[in-house]
Amino acid sequence: MIMIGLLSSGDVMQGIASSSQKKSKRKPEGKLVFDAQAFLDSAGVSRKVIQYRKSQKIYSQGEPATSVIYIQEGGVKLSVVNEVGKEAVVAMLGPSDFIGEGCLAGQEIRMGTATAIGPAAVLVIEKKEMMRVLHAEHSLSDRFMAYILSRNIRVEEDLIDQLFNSSEKRLARTLLLLARYGKESQPQKMLPQVSQEMLAEMIGTTRSRVNFFMNKFRKLGFIHYNGGLQVHNSLLSVVLHD
Repeated sequence: MIMIGLLSSGDVMQGIASSSQKKSKRKPEGKLVFDAQAFLDSAGVSRKVIQYRKSQKIYSQGEPATSVIYIQEGGVKLSVVNEVGKEAVVAMLGPSDFIGEGCLAGQEIRMGTATAIGPAAVLVIEKKEMMRVLHAEHSLSDRFMAYILSRNIRVEEDLIDQLFNSSEKRLARTLLLLARYGKESQPQKMLPQVSQEMLAEMIGTTRSRVNFFMNKFRKLGFIHYNGGLQVHNSLLSVVLHD
């Protein structure tokens, strides 16, 4: 089952930017795009844009949770490590997604590690600033809540996928999600830099199985390599097939 994008978090960030300005201007109809510079130039100083290199950690498991992070560019891997050191990849997120929002609900430490999977730019918003804006702008609060609920739906679907679907279906669904299939914005056909080892961790199988299915998908024309991995909508047939 594929999660169709319920709400663009770019819309949420557009609300944050407009709420921080003294004058609000009517936006033309169409997709709202978050203007990072407008947000940085607005009142308050408790947020900043940070650039990260490939494989650089944005935050680590166990660190204090003091900010919400909005991904502007690039991709981010969320992972957790258990007490014996085994790592599991729990999510791959990209532009217009939030990470670290658990601090708004009383989460005091980071439950996992966020790592840039390539060059990335993120906007860091301190918890107090985010709470201030959410309390001041009820329309923004409604939209942010809708975003959080959509993320919760995604988590539930991931669990169902893990429990009941074959590794082939799990891989197909993961590739479609990474390609941002079904988002309100233009789907991202070129995948971020994701290794087969990372895909294996995400779907709970071995690298050899991932390699087998990737070759199968390529031969069937569902994916192809052209300066990077590209995913075609036809891959959806693997997910829908009983």
